[in-house]
Amino acid sequence: MKKPRFGIDIDGTVTCPSTLIPHINKQYNVNITLDDVCEYDFLSAFPHPVDRIAFNTWFKENEPYMYEVSEAAKDAKDILNAWRNNYELYYISARGDNVADITLNWFNSQAIPYDHIELIGSHDKLAVAKKHGVEAFFEDKHDNAVMLAEELKIPVVLFDTPYNRLVVPDNVVRVYNWQEANQFITDYFKEQIR
Repeated sequence: MKKPRFGIDIDGTVTCPSTLIPHINKQYNVNITLDDVCEYDFLSAFPHPVDRIAFNTWFKENEPYMYEVSEAAKDAKDILNAWRNNYELYYISARGDNVADITLNWFNSQAIPYDHIELIGSHDKLAVAKKHGVEAFFEDKHDNAVMLAEELKIPVVLFDTPYNRLVVPDNVVRVYNWQEANQFITDYFKEQIR
């Protein structure tokens, strides 16, 4: 029997959503927390205006290091390892090819299983998810979750964060941790087999 294939975002999903914040705080001498990030844009949390071009330049220069030291989300490694024999794990990320080696090294050093990793350099994951025929998707970006769910007619597991709390359609399932994601997937695919 063919294993169901999952599409899985990396940043804010497999990695802890707050993992980049200490780096930003240090660079900009601020003290923002994840709760301050109410939009999918770190600059929305700043107490003062920040030059977006300068921020993007700093981020691009430092993203290899920040990704290299990223912290995995609680329970992600254990659950993904538990899934590896029953599901195909396809990671589809907005990261660019410039961090391909770092991303692969991170997965290997963290001992997080994967069948395929695709860095598309864009947040538009629809075409890639469709091309790979994913049967469920795991995401933290609200508009991605909604688009994938509506266009592909698949369940999308949305990991709750302060920046993604807008209304979602029925087939977007909001979870608060990887344990809840695992419970949903276990129940959902048990129903599909019947």
